[in-house]
Amino acid sequence: MPRQTGQWMRLDGVGRRYGLRGPWVLREVRLDVPAGALLRVEGANGSGKSTLLRLLAGIDRPTVGRITGRPRTAYVPERFPAALPFTAAGYLTHLGRVHGLRTAEASGRAAEWLARFGAAGHARTPMAELSKGTSQKVAVVQALLADPELLVLDEAWTGLDPAARDVLDRAVAERVAAGGTVVFVDHDPRRLAGAADGRFRVADGHLRPEAPDATADAPLQAGPRTVIEAEGPPGAAPPADLPGAPDLAPGPDGTLRLTVPAAHSDALLRTLLTARPPWHVRAVTAAQGPGPDAAVPGGNPRP
Repeated sequence: MPRQTGQWMRLDGVGRRYGLRGPWVLREVRLDVPAGALLRVEGANGSGKSTLLRLLAGIDRPTVGRITGRPRTAYVPERFPAALPFTAAGYLTHLGRVHGLRTAEASGRAAEWLARFGAAGHARTPMAELSKGTSQKVAVVQALLADPELLVLDEAWTGLDPAARDVLDRAVAERVAAGGTVVFVDHDPRRLAGAADGRFRVADGHLRPEAPDATADAPLQAGPRTVIEAEGPPGAAPPADLPGAPDLAPGPDGTLRLTVPAAHSDALLRTLLTARPPWHVRAVTAAQGPGPDAAVPGGNPRP
């Protein structure tokens, strides 16, 4: 697990059932949750995946067993209660304050994340009037507002448009690159393919480890990649711990070519542009497989 920086949380002999005589949904779950990791949970419908995620998020308590070492956690449930007496911005600001942000900071971050997900125009729309897709964007944004140490996502991509799914992919990569842990369930087996540090399957009430992703030591290498040509100050080395572990190679006219999975490109650009002293980004292109690089439409770097 190349991004692991320590252990945050442990489930020890955890079981969960509903009611004194209800059937056991989960039994004897033992799981160490490391910091700085991406963990995927799989299983058939009704197998107990959502119950496990609710236990991780602190929404449910175990019937038996112990959960220790809980970090700051945010959660996107499988079903988001959209009919709430707030506007989208009002709800997000309220949740930001619950997460410990000051009002102005929560409001600012809410506006930034809504814009990033293409939902800025709905900031003042009452929650009950939002479309399903926009409501899901709000559900995701509330979990991302305060940079949680543990982000728990239960089918969070469902209902999002393709552009918003890409934004969430990038947000997941950024959380992990920043040392956070993300645990997710998604019905699409291609979701973040090759990126997970650990995969687990819930079956017959038990949690079992699966074989790790084949490319887990190269985070988010599957799918499109981005090439950034940047020029640093004379004699300066690239900043340490670059997001996405980019491949480095000499570029034209003394530049440096950084090739990174597309999901990490925003975080990498931000790191270069905010370095002290900052790097100058000359070009951003898309590398699709072994063929020639293709220019990204409107691919100007963002600060």
